Amino acid sequence: MSIVIIGGNDRMATRYKEVCKAYRHKAKVFTQMGADFDGKIGTPDMFVLFTDTVSHKMTLTVKKKAMKEQIPLVVAPSASLNSLKNLLEQHK
Repeated sequence: MSIVIIGGNDRMATRYKEVCKAYRHKAKVFTQMGADFDGKIGTPDMFVLFTDTVSHKMTLTVKKKAMKEQIPLVVAPSASLNSLKNLLEQHK
């Protein structure tokens, strides 16, 4: 399964990928909105949105893409590793 993580902490991006890899998922992490953000996120199997560390513009872009492509969007208020692990456990 491919997952795109939106938000979170810059220093934790590698750790987010490691957690996803432990659950046999491939992950992309976007902690900041760069150029051509909409094109770079692609069409994953699931979006994970950390709301405490993400900009409003990124949130709107991801929600719009998820609705258009009918991709599940999981929202987490905390950008912690435990929060990510709990989400992955719930969506096995």
